[in-house]
Amino acid sequence: MTDAAGMTLVEKVRAALAEVADPSRAPAMQAYMKSAMPFLGVTAVPRRAALRRVFAEHRLESAPEWRRTVLALWREAEFREERYAAIELSGFRYYKPWQTLYTLPMYEEMIVTGAWWDFVDELAVHRIGPLLRLFPETMRPLMLEWAHKPDRWKRRTAIICQNSFKAGTDLGLLYACIEPSLPDIDFFTRKAIGWALREYAKTDPAEIVRYVGHQGISGLSRREALRNVPSQG
Repeated sequence: MTDAAGMTLVEKVRAALAEVADPSRAPAMQAYMKSAMPFLGVTAVPRRAALRRVFAEHRLESAPEWRRTVLALWREAEFREERYAAIELSGFRYYKPWQTLYTLPMYEEMIVTGAWWDFVDELAVHRIGPLLRLFPETMRPLMLEWAHKPDRWKRRTAIICQNSFKAGTDLGLLYACIEPSLPDIDFFTRKAIGWALREYAKTDPAEIVRYVGHQGISGLSRREALRNVPSQG
């Protein structure tokens, strides 16, 4: 059940998105994203500006209320931008102290039910990744577990969650999360492997050149991994 303040925020978000929508853009946006859920036609810059204003004006007072409001926006969304708003609310600066292990069920639901790269990548890199930094003793085994799941979006999350870690990357964890997906022919899984390796190649290109020599790396993953490595792409 969503609190009164949460319901007000949900309503204000919907109104703010509608106000900056350009319906003429909506069909092309839906086609590009291959989305069954329709778009309002709100591009990223006006969307983020409108949401920052609404979030600042309607601050939620407790972590449970915040989580319930995020999930209300997510579950009740009629347009894809409303789900983008739920993701942005989940990362809004006011609520940084509430990024704890209690958020895991919320993020897991959003990853599994979102089931597409535009939702999952933001959640993986900017929500699950920071939790891994903060709570490695819990998150490391969880990512290893997700890496073996049949759900490709959980596996993608486990693979790319360290994409912003640079030299702080737990390379053993990265490789352990990649390994179960090496035989997978799914495009999004192979792209995730390549993307994660490409990000770490910015820190240690020689190590990634060594790693992609592994016979199990697909051509797609290899090309992605070595894209920015001189004479290796």
